[in-house]
Amino acid sequence: MDRRELLDRTAQDAEERLLLSRVWDKREQCRQRNIPAATDFLSPQEQAAAQRLLNALGMREGYAFSGGYEGAERRRLVFLPDWKDAPDEQEITAVEARCRSGSSLTHRDFLGSLMALGLTRGKIGDILLTEGGCQVIVEPSVAEHLVQSWDSAGRERLTVAALPSLTALAPQAPVFTEVRDTVASLRLDGVASAGFGVSRGKAAEAIQRGAVQVNHTVCLKPDKPVAAGDVITCRGWGRCVLGSVGSPTRKGRLPIVIQRYS
Repeated sequence: MDRRELLDRTAQDAEERLLLSRVWDKREQCRQRNIPAATDFLSPQEQAAAQRLLNALGMREGYAFSGGYEGAERRRLVFLPDWKDAPDEQEITAVEARCRSGSSLTHRDFLGSLMALGLTRGKIGDILLTEGGCQVIVEPSVAEHLVQSWDSAGRERLTVAALPSLTALAPQAPVFTEVRDTVASLRLDGVASAGFGVSRGKAAEAIQRGAVQVNHTVCLKPDKPVAAGDVITCRGWGRCVLGSVGSPTRKGRLPIVIQRYS
């Protein structure tokens, strides 16, 4: 199967096809020049699409996802030549911005100000909120630009400096509510109904209109089986994770524990 056919089969739409074409280019750059080659920072959905392409290509090694810290949401896909085992740590760095007034801003405030500097979303990794500021994961060249040019967000004036190392990052533990329920089966619509606190019919409608993703990939089938560890997201409702599945009750229902993230 040639490149065009494989991209057509793997991508879910034209935008995703363009993304996967760029991923393919990075793979070829690594193979032809025998040097590491990295994509921009990818969202979880983009990472899932890239992983589908890698699986279709039969790649089980020779690449890594890197976001600056364990559990990073936005990560770069780095293709590795055979002489290299892991991405270089210095290929990702971070800056810290602090509001001079000591006030705190939102993630949207900081992201909007970064976009106003002419940066694209792919050049920015996770934005970690801190008391009175934030930490932003970026490539080294972008970090230099931010230290020199990023001086405000919203109505707040900023002081920006490079972090000495990625060990200085301070990611916050995710906040979630634990939901315990029982379901007749591990169908997606039933688990989503329990996880988001909506009726099964409403969950099925959301799935059929393409609003629900399983492990960051759109799923249109309400009867899709899910398993412990699967991440379910829905536009407007948020995100939940099927944490565990217990043994059937006397009535044949399955106890489940779900983490619903705020």
